[in-house]
Amino acid sequence: MGNHEIPFEKLFSLDGRVALVTGATGYLGHSISHILAEAGAHVIINGRSDKTTRLMDEMKSRGLKASAAIFDVTDHKAAAMAINRIETERGRLDILINNAYLGKTGTFETATDEDFCSAYEIAVTAAFGLVQHAKPLLEKAAGINPGGASVINIASMYGMVSPDPAIYGDSGLNNPPFYGPAKAGLIQLTRYLACHLAGSKIRVNSISPGPFPPQGIAEKNPVFFKELCRRNPLGRIGEPDELRGP
Repeated sequence: MGNHEIPFEKLFSLDGRVALVTGATGYLGHSISHILAEAGAHVIINGRSDKTTRLMDEMKSRGLKASAAIFDVTDHKAAAMAINRIETERGRLDILINNAYLGKTGTFETATDEDFCSAYEIAVTAAFGLVQHAKPLLEKAAGINPGGASVINIASMYGMVSPDPAIYGDSGLNNPPFYGPAKAGLIQLTRYLACHLAGSKIRVNSISPGPFPPQGIAEKNPVFFKELCRRNPLGRIGEPDELRGP
């Protein structure tokens, strides 16, 4: 049955689907996890700390379906074990969202080779490893769902354009030189995977968010915040809840 044959009210429903969100306790990951669960999915939230369990408890208290998977995405053995656990407990994986990233700071003057390697490892290598491990489960779900399975990689506008240093001034919030190249790599990996997994009915897409600075920035750095908003055609920054749509 094609999407045009699915009743409209069910087209965006995720009832019965299983989703894994990496970096789920982060600023955007928190909203992504809630949005998927509110649409009916059982969301497996990934993080490296006890915040993962707290987020799971918070979601369950709202009547949402969630479970926790505490592991470091750069630990490929731990990632493989997590996928095996999903297979045992859920039997399928419909949606994989590669959102994890370690928000390390740095400047042109201070960035090191290690910084570049670390950024690439978590943004690109870890994302590829999870898709590689999860492919059999995604294929299983793709055989059930009319629209197939889905991998969504959270990239960044800075994977396509350079940050303007004039925006940051002396705020200390300068976008590090290793962040954009890592996200650009993730965008290209998305293209590669989209072509190579299409035959398995696994769709692979990336999302490149614009400015989503963390809460409190307006109060702590009003000059930077005002300039950032001024550079946006809408005159404001994005809010995590906007990820759900209008």
